[in-house]
Amino acid sequence: MLDNLDLTKIILLLVVAMLVVGPQRLPGLIQSAARMLRTMREMAQGATQQLQNELGTDLDVSDLNPRTFVRKHLLSDVDQQALLGPLKDAFSEVNEATATVSAELDLTKTLPPTKTVPLTKTVPLTKAAIDPEST
Repeated sequence: MLDNLDLTKIILLLVVAMLVVGPQRLPGLIQSAARMLRTMREMAQGATQQLQNELGTDLDVSDLNPRTFVRKHLLSDVDQQALLGPLKDAFSEVNEATATVSAELDLTKTLPPTKTVPLTKTVPLTKAAIDPEST
């Protein structure tokens, strides 16, 4: 969720927060936001731990996704390979095609630019005759 925050975005958020909230109340707001984030993280870890204790197994949060659950518990390795094989083949073909196109584009970057010749002769457009009886 917060993976794409870099230093400039954090600084921008702090400047906007300072303008909206004010410099006097900003440190208290940051402390309460950090406390809330810490509490939410502890609640999520507690819920995961409680599920692991109740089920008696090592539970991964990704196992709760229905697709992952079906793939992991209902499909054998042969079934998984049968389902994923054509997708892997198609993906490798796409990778080969994009590598070829990238190589060709890199070659065109190294070639000297060609001279373009402007068109000097223009052909006027003529209006086609309409036959009123055929319509």
